[in-house]
Amino acid sequence: MNALARRLRQSEGEALSVVLTGEEVRCDPSGAIFAPAHGLLVVSDLHLEKGAAFARRGMMMPPYDTAATLALLSAAIERYRPARVLCLGDSFHDRHGAALMPAAFREMLSALMSGRDWIWVSGNHDPEPPAFIGGTTVEEVAIGPWFFRHEPSARPRPGEVAGHLHPVARVTGNGRSTRGACFATDGDRMVMPSFGVTTGGLNVLDRAFHGLFETARARAYVIGLSRIYPIAFRSLCQG
Repeated sequence: MNALARRLRQSEGEALSVVLTGEEVRCDPSGAIFAPAHGLLVVSDLHLEKGAAFARRGMMMPPYDTAATLALLSAAIERYRPARVLCLGDSFHDRHGAALMPAAFREMLSALMSGRDWIWVSGNHDPEPPAFIGGTTVEEVAIGPWFFRHEPSARPRPGEVAGHLHPVARVTGNGRSTRGACFATDGDRMVMPSFGVTTGGLNVLDRAFHGLFETARARAYVIGLSRIYPIAFRSLCQG
């Protein structure tokens, strides 16, 4: 099963409800979270137009990334019917992605944005508001008990929800090893998985995650083919 087929199959799995900073959120197998009390859908690191950005640099990638990512986002929006959508930074792979997005993809995105509030959080790949797209662009935003920003703060910050690190987790057992994207959290803050279909990942045991979570309570909610599996950090493996 190739990576795209796996992502599409995973997106049909069951969501898992967890408590984050005292309120329920639903971790969706697409890589989104939904906060029902606020009608809020959050996605991180879409990296739209990544293939086009690589092509401008003379490096060829499969050309399906934007269409597939928007299709996954459309399915998540259809599932939850949110009043607000928050994109947690690196929504476009570079600062030219929005301006150069083909008309067909722009129309798909416009249809998804129609009739709901849409918030873009600035990321390191897309620090400026997306050109000709609409929506509201912020560096950080507070909604309910949470603070949403692209890169996790180095200092302890309960209620922070961030992206940027593309967390993945590795589990071994019965002579086999499995690695998958995950939601990383200790119940007080969260680092979300990347939503884009051609993005890589960083193991949650990497030093970049050190100090972000209270170790004894840290969990990786690993996205499997049919459900999400909560696994304590202490049961995970490097790599």
